[in-house]
Amino acid sequence: MAIPFIVGWLRKRYSHGTRPAAGWLRRPLLLAVVLHAAFLIPQLAAGQEYTRRPPDLDRLTQELFAEIQSDEVPYEDLYETLLQYYQTPINLNTATREELRALLLLNENQITTLLRHREINGDLLSVYELQSIEGYDLRAINRILPFVSVLSSNRNAARGTFWQRVAREDNNAFYLRYERVLQQRQGYTPPTLYQGRPTTRYLGTPDKMLIRYRVSHTKDFSLGFSLEKDAGEQLTWNPKKGQFGADYVSAHLLLQERGRLKALALGDYQLQFGQGLLLSSGLGVGKGAETITTLRRSSVGVRAYASLLENTFFRGGAATYQVAPTVQVTGFVSHKNVDANLQQSQDSSAQYDEFTSGLLYTGFHRTASEIANRHQLAETIGGGNVGYTSRDGNLAIGVTGVFTRYGTAILKRPEPYNRFEFSGKENLALSVNYSYVWRNLLLFGETARSTGGGLGTVNGLLASLGPTVDAALLVRHYDPTFHTLYGNAFSENTRNINETGVYIGLKVRPVPRWEISAYYDQFSFPWLRYRASAPTNGHDALVRIAYSPTKTSLLYAQLRQRLKPRDLASADLTAFDPNRAIPLPGEQLRQSILLYYNTAVSTALELRTRMQASRLRDDTGLAWRSGYVLAQDIGYQVSRTLKLTARYSLFDADDYDSRQYVYEQDVLLAVSVPALYGQGTRVYGIAEIRLNRSLTLWLRYAETRYRYQNTVGTGLEEIQGDVRSEVKAQLRVKF
Repeated sequence: MAIPFIVGWLRKRYSHGTRPAAGWLRRPLLLAVVLHAAFLIPQLAAGQEYTRRPPDLDRLTQELFAEIQSDEVPYEDLYETLLQYYQTPINLNTATREELRALLLLNENQITTLLRHREINGDLLSVYELQSIEGYDLRAINRILPFVSVLSSNRNAARGTFWQRVAREDNNAFYLRYERVLQQRQGYTPPTLYQGRPTTRYLGTPDKMLIRYRVSHTKDFSLGFSLEKDAGEQLTWNPKKGQFGADYVSAHLLLQERGRLKALALGDYQLQFGQGLLLSSGLGVGKGAETITTLRRSSVGVRAYASLLENTFFRGGAATYQVAPTVQVTGFVSHKNVDANLQQSQDSSAQYDEFTSGLLYTGFHRTASEIANRHQLAETIGGGNVGYTSRDGNLAIGVTGVFTRYGTAILKRPEPYNRFEFSGKENLALSVNYSYVWRNLLLFGETARSTGGGLGTVNGLLASLGPTVDAALLVRHYDPTFHTLYGNAFSENTRNINETGVYIGLKVRPVPRWEISAYYDQFSFPWLRYRASAPTNGHDALVRIAYSPTKTSLLYAQLRQRLKPRDLASADLTAFDPNRAIPLPGEQLRQSILLYYNTAVSTALELRTRMQASRLRDDTGLAWRSGYVLAQDIGYQVSRTLKLTARYSLFDADDYDSRQYVYEQDVLLAVSVPALYGQGTRVYGIAEIRLNRSLTLWLRYAETRYRYQNTVGTGLEEIQGDVRSEVKAQLRVKF
């Protein structure tokens, strides 16, 4: 590791504060090459790798998103975005400030010092040269290594024509996946008669299958398709209804950096501008264990879509064109049919003869009713963005417009909490976003208004108060009449509506290897919400202390308290107000603790221990309900061709509200975050087998065994017995 320091010193010594010419670099580079050759052999003998290692997504998940205890978090989208960065890593020699921000692993001071180093000294020679840049310690470098690269700025031009580059691309793979629950579930048993009618059953087989192909290169192109059949769905060929075998079919083509044409997307794609108030995709983490960098969003613009979520993308075309060195214009159009339950109006004087009460987001089409709702609502979206970025990259301003039209009107149920929800066929939303860097401060924000007159705004400040102290402040306000259909800015709610809040975050590194992170978020809801029949307010607070004894180990403890209002159960109303006709909003208090330890005993053996517990109660005076999970992981690299991973865990949760979410390792490109409640054990094992240079096979078995239960699951997912077992196999073919 001494080499990067020597290279950095030599470059600074010969550059004299200006961008060096090639002639000035010859002598120091020649010396660096000689020194590198002298050190390379013993370092490789010691087992150090100079190629990019696959990301440790389990550990990264613990560091960034630990204690995300919710089933509303788009885990698959988060995971997919990280995999995209691994497969098409960011080039540190050409990445803009916005692209570096989008990685979520660098603070603003680290980004600034990297850009300054690049401006003064020219392109980086190696990722390990980061050690010579202020603010980059070994922990920070190791976190970003899987997702970054160091390439010359004109490398794509020398790789041949487009089809030649596709044919020669290393990041070119085809995936086949199969999974199934071994026990028979209620939905797959023969139907019975109830009141003269057959009971509901799944129409397809219990097999879940996936075919996936993708070839991509950083800042050049991405091409791929996905076909997925969920368990219970049928394989149907009916092109007139948009069914081509598998229930879900997705394809995309993305071209980048074609002169002034910065991006051209055809097929399925995603968009992100500003703080995601109108258009947001990918890694929108929000609150989590990373208390600073995940607050901001980046204007990454047009991105390829290759995930399996069936409702978070656009389908059509999008293009970004650079009209001036500092100005880019993006336009897009999208049309697809989405799931909805269409209903006929019973009132002859109603404005709409046909309507739907809302969109369906599950993506499942297994039963007759689910199939009847499949792709029933036409959705057309168009809009664009005009963005200005100063030549030094410190100031960015953008204007975004999004127009949405549905073929059938959306009319929410006439409940009090739906009074200000979107209704009708059309919605127009306009926004202005900004970001400005001044010394060690980053100011950012976005303000928008929608057709109904509602205003939404989110504004923040990130500050590096010193080499070891980072702070954040974020203020947001979303009117009850503010409607954004593809936005996902920072919020406590799952959508940016009916909320006001202030977030304060802090991160301190008092001594080497130690880090303290904390946040406090105060929020209120001006209007009623589902399961909250009055305007309410609450708070969310977290503290985490992390210690890295070595480069390959991590220990942390985390405490969190969350107070969020909700209606009390009807059985408890008489204790507070027996004459009240509607539920009385109470306060649900949830407290949780998380202890985690990860260590590499050797280059082949890795151990991870996790203990998490939480308790909650619905109001003062009511009994606490609790849940916990104890999990032990082991990973062993048996040989260069075989890796084994396993976990054994114990769980005990009083009810569904006290359930525990625990991230699990899975086959590549898959994610598993089961909800555990009741009492029992869960185990899983994964074998990763490299058959040859082109073929890799993953085999996974998982089993949840419950105590004191005669059935597992409910409804059509119910299993007779106390065990639920899953098998999964995936084959990757690299071309």
